[in-house]
Amino acid sequence: MTPQSTSANIAEKLRERIVDGYFAPGQQINETRVSSQLNLSRGPLREALQRLSQEGLLVSKPNRGVFVVDLTARDVDEIYGVREILELGAAEIITAQSAARRKQVSERLLAVATKLSEAAAADNWLRVSKLDLEFHTTLVSESGNSRLLRAYRTLATESLICMTNLKQAYPTPASLSHHTVMAELVATGSMAEIRAAFHRHLSVSTSG
Repeated sequence: MTPQSTSANIAEKLRERIVDGYFAPGQQINETRVSSQLNLSRGPLREALQRLSQEGLLVSKPNRGVFVVDLTARDVDEIYGVREILELGAAEIITAQSAARRKQVSERLLAVATKLSEAAAADNWLRVSKLDLEFHTTLVSESGNSRLLRAYRTLATESLICMTNLKQAYPTPASLSHHTVMAELVATGSMAEIRAAFHRHLSVSTSG
């Protein structure tokens, strides 16, 4: 395994711990403690921390160390606002393609929406949050634009942190029911209909 892939794997582990709330917003990441807990070399760990800092999930404070980003209600509004812009950009790309291609994307989204409903019925809200973001990330991924997806992934992670730690961003039963509608619109809806549905969903998601 190359040093780059090692640091990438470490970054993914740390990202999951941030999302799951193991590392709380505002908490300092102690390199010595983390390297000991996870049995990691300090070099790759430091590279992973730098990677997450570049993504905006960690904040480096001079002479103090590295801390988990502490997101506010205003941050939630900004995150969901930019998500809406990127998701509609992806939808524009997809709806410009053939009817068969639109149906294919719609079916993939519907499959995630079904899993999401099952997780909600089982009262598994951590899984609900992850599937919620999987639905939206799948939409962006299906656009085929790698840079759009790269920009979106960080927002998706920030959204999961918000869902874990801020009541304002919790998924609600009303917002969960939107996913099937949005998936179906990707297959047959106009961009005006898609725009209205996604705006409604993402606005509700931040209203608490």
